[in-house]
Amino acid sequence: MLRTQIVKLTTRASTRSFSVAAIRRAEGDLGGTRAGGSASADSFNKREQASENLFIREKEMENLKKLKAKLKEQRKHLDELDAHIQEMEGEKAGEQSH
Repeated sequence: MLRTQIVKLTTRASTRSFSVAAIRRAEGDLGGTRAGGSASADSFNKREQASENLFIREKEMENLKKLKAKLKEQRKHLDELDAHIQEMEGEKAGEQSH
């Protein structure tokens, strides 16, 4: 008799449905917090946003430095071309006066 009760207890526990403990979610909900929701003022979210803003600002500053360096090189090249043009005009003016 004891043996039959043990068998009944083990078979009943193994076939038990766990649908009561299922997580209920709305359609399209992935479990994360939404922007502007009740968790938008969370300190972690603020810190994460500040970190992202800092990263983007640093990348923009790097790009700006690269552009300024390139502009400086272009300006130097244009100055060299202007000097060459002035030199050529001076030689041409010297030839015309002879």
